[in-house]
Amino acid sequence: SLVWGAMPGMLFRKNKDSSLHPLNLSWVFGYNSSLAVHSLMDGEDRVLLYVSSHIVVIHDILGNKQYHLQGHTNVISCLCVSEDKRWVATADRGPDALIIVWDSYSGVPVRTIFESHPEDGICAIAISQDAKYLVTISAGTVQKVCVWRWTWPTEKPMCSTELQPEFGHQDYVIFNPQNPHEFVSNSKTRVIFYLWVRQSQLWDENTAWLLSPQTFKCLVGQFSQSVFHFNNTQALTGTSAGKLVVWDMDNPRTLPEELPAKPHGITATKVVSMQKESLTVLKVLESCFVTGDVKGQVKFYDGQLRLLTIYSHDNVGPIQSISFSTVLRDPPGASLDSCQPFLTSPSDSSNCVSLTLNRNFILSTSDATMFHVATDSTNFERIMKEAKKAVNAISCHPQEPFVAAGSHCGLLKMWDYKETQYLVSRIFTEAGIQCLSYDPEGYLLAAGFTDGSVYILDAISLQSICDKFQFSKGPVTRISFSHDSKYLATADENHSVTVYKRVLQDGSRCWEHLAGLDSHYKPIRSILFGVHLDSNEPRLLSLGEDRQLVEYDLKSSIKDHLVVTHRDRLEQAAVPLCLAWYPQLGTESFFLTANNCYKMKLYNTTTKMCRKTLLGPTYGSPLKKIQILPRTSSADPQQHYLVYITKDKVGLQILPVDGNPHKSSAFICHPDGASDFATSHDGRYIFTAGGKERTFMKWKVNLPALDAAAFLGGEDLIPFYSLLNGGREGEFFRELEDYFYYVQLCRQGIDTMENRQVSTHIPLEEIPSVMRAIGFYPSEEEIEEMINEVKFSKYADTGEQVTKISLGDFIKLYINHRPALGLSMKTIQRAFQVLGYDNKKGDKVIDTGDFLSLLQCRGEQMTEDELAECLITLLGRRPGERGSEPSTCDPTGAAVLTEEEIPAEITAEVFVADILGLPIAK
Repeated sequence: SLVWGAMPGMLFRKNKDSSLHPLNLSWVFGYNSSLAVHSLMDGEDRVLLYVSSHIVVIHDILGNKQYHLQGHTNVISCLCVSEDKRWVATADRGPDALIIVWDSYSGVPVRTIFESHPEDGICAIAISQDAKYLVTISAGTVQKVCVWRWTWPTEKPMCSTELQPEFGHQDYVIFNPQNPHEFVSNSKTRVIFYLWVRQSQLWDENTAWLLSPQTFKCLVGQFSQSVFHFNNTQALTGTSAGKLVVWDMDNPRTLPEELPAKPHGITATKVVSMQKESLTVLKVLESCFVTGDVKGQVKFYDGQLRLLTIYSHDNVGPIQSISFSTVLRDPPGASLDSCQPFLTSPSDSSNCVSLTLNRNFILSTSDATMFHVATDSTNFERIMKEAKKAVNAISCHPQEPFVAAGSHCGLLKMWDYKETQYLVSRIFTEAGIQCLSYDPEGYLLAAGFTDGSVYILDAISLQSICDKFQFSKGPVTRISFSHDSKYLATADENHSVTVYKRVLQDGSRCWEHLAGLDSHYKPIRSILFGVHLDSNEPRLLSLGEDRQLVEYDLKSSIKDHLVVTHRDRLEQAAVPLCLAWYPQLGTESFFLTANNCYKMKLYNTTTKMCRKTLLGPTYGSPLKKIQILPRTSSADPQQHYLVYITKDKVGLQILPVDGNPHKSSAFICHPDGASDFATSHDGRYIFTAGGKERTFMKWKVNLPALDAAAFLGGEDLIPFYSLLNGGREGEFFRELEDYFYYVQLCRQGIDTMENRQVSTHIPLEEIPSVMRAIGFYPSEEEIEEMINEVKFSKYADTGEQVTKISLGDFIKLYINHRPALGLSMKTIQRAFQVLGYDNKKGDKVIDTGDFLSLLQCRGEQMTEDELAECLITLLGRRPGERGSEPSTCDPTGAAVLTEEEIPAEITAEVFVADILGLPIAK
């Protein structure tokens, strides 16, 4: 098997281009600096292991290669590595949390444990010295501790126990290296020792220790990490006050056959003051202790806590983890004088050399920096410096293989993504970077900042070409250049659009502020430059959550006056989230939008008329951003693709959009939220930014794989049949056919004796009736859009309007227009939350009079007769029955129809069950 024959370093000999997925993770930039970094190999092959988002990265630093262990769907919350560096255990927190044990030699996940802690996931994990056992601690308020024999094929732990909330949030755990049946965990305030013997038995050996200043008449501080002493009779815990708490354990520390009547006694015997600075890391290396602190110092102590040597550097920040190489070198013939100041006696000198000069180690800091420390020369080599705050901004150069990423910590970094080489960086100390954009010519890079400032930089050196602009009152969220690089537009959190213009001054190009406008009253989702159809002048649009599409007249705009040419409302109820120009696939020009109801819509670029509504990708959350994928030189000129991101996924969609689910594919990129993406100029790569995950990722595009998936999904109506309840042979389809032919019977007359003219089409005006008959109840505006979509579907090509629709086209129309996720009770309850009030029982209700008034006066207003007819039908009345005739003097019109059937206060449940007559799912 792959595991049986695996050897160190063989991962990087695998062929990574053999994947059959449309998108393949190629490189991960940045890492989770709150988790440990592990040294897997050192020397000629310097290989590190660290976590980026939900990915475990095995990184060959010298060979500039990465291998990715992918299996988690949530951000990895903890990891541990076995003593021989072969077995890696990772765990996450969130829905469907997993524990995965990997073979670091082959990259194979050898064991996956499902539903280990289904409520909250896992916050701490450790592996025993013999690599047979795992211990996990859940992340919930009431924490659960479990011991697993991961080599056994069982989903149940060997033993478990629950911890009391007053023990504090236990976030660190470690096994006793000399006894796999013992382990210790700690929170900031408590330390707990455990002993487990038989299956289903786990004993916390002592009431969780809480040390107060009175315990030892000194300030102890908060606990950081704990370890077992190599003498097997003591344990130590590091604190934020620079002290070590020493715990004495009763002898002998032998494993009984069953749990004793009472646990072994454990006592905090002393607190040793090691230094003033807070201790963040505590480890055992052979027969010495190693500490790391907030000043970046690494100190080695012997078994009696006597200082042996120190490694420090001015540029090292607070230490997050220390990982030692497994490679043992022969100690160089160095003088012992370098160690002598820290020795307590001459007899310790040989110990100093053997312990501190034969293993290199990797330091990781909480400010996202890694160092390789060669212990024979005390050389601190910085091997990685990444963003320590959210990465929200990313942009690709329009001509060269360069990608720039900006972070909220002010770090702007540029890479050559073809060679995966770092090029240049710049740190802005005043504010964080929120958005980036290269100009189409590739000379400039514009950056929008969290303080509202805008910088225009040289695209290569990242130096400012002019003074910064400060015209936005809030963080700049969107930034974009026009196609001719003459205009730069930004949007900010205060719903304003600001435009800058390139001008000639003293014979040289420079930039000046043109004008700004509070264009929207809700967040702006997109700003988009285009080109006017009848000229080469730039065209600027902005789209907001207020459903307004605003178009600006840049040519007529003057200093401090931004001219608006059009304001159009694009949606009735849904919220538009993103905007892009649609490729010219026919004679008509469109722009494409995506909304929060999983719908994509095509609008005519001139009339702004909705020409088509289509089912978009439904991968858990709506589309946040869309962009047409640039075509490669070898691509079919008639084939186009759309790139998109959702809340946590990146995907590809084959164009033209038609609602076929097989033409789309998506992959988890950032479980905690993707903030932005960019595409390479040749369309071969997509880059996604992970926001607060502090990472961005490079994805290689494999278009033939997506084309193959769409082909296998079937042609014509086959993909759409699968979206109907029961499919092509189901009852729903047969019912739809019956309605289709019943409409033809009604059009020809039910009682006629003439020969029937059976057709495969029905008139367009019958679309609403059939839609409602099969359970889809569109608004009047949606009805108009559906009819216009079919009526003008061929007008641009033939000049003629379509007057009828076939069964196949009707199925596509129904699937594309119906609610993507159906009508849920939560949607109706949210409406009652907005429109209603709390009654005496605490329920959200709407007064019956207000209910009737809302239907007649708000939204698509119903007339009194329409409302009366609807209520008569819904409540089962027939004309002529008592109470079925509306009163002409009643100001509420239909109120007389409801006084017996409907209570004075209507709840969401009464509205659904008693008025609409729909079942409520339990």
